[in-house]
Amino acid sequence: MKRYGMVIGVKEDKLDYYRKLHAAVWPDVLKMIAACHIRNYSIYLRQLPDGQFYLFSYFEYTGDDFEGDMARMAADPVTQQWWAECQPCQQPLANRAAGEWWSTMEEVFHV
Repeated sequence: MKRYGMVIGVKEDKLDYYRKLHAAVWPDVLKMIAACHIRNYSIYLRQLPDGQFYLFSYFEYTGDDFEGDMARMAADPVTQQWWAECQPCQQPLANRAAGEWWSTMEEVFHV
């Protein structure tokens, strides 16, 4: 099992819609997340002193082909529709790695 932490900005004027979406995540999206070996998935929201709002996610990946599972998820039509709803709410970090939407964070401590 590998733990992942990720971060992305969220547009202040889209916060209510983003919360509404995640209060009732589509069942087929949840099924795809589980089918792609993602467990214990959480998203947190925080406004930092710069005034910008950020989403911080944590999940555990239990599979053995992360890239393959992420490609499977990305190819799923329902997931694509879900992302089409979520992505206009989000603001990727300017210094994210090539190909990233959410920026991967480095784990520096775990107990």
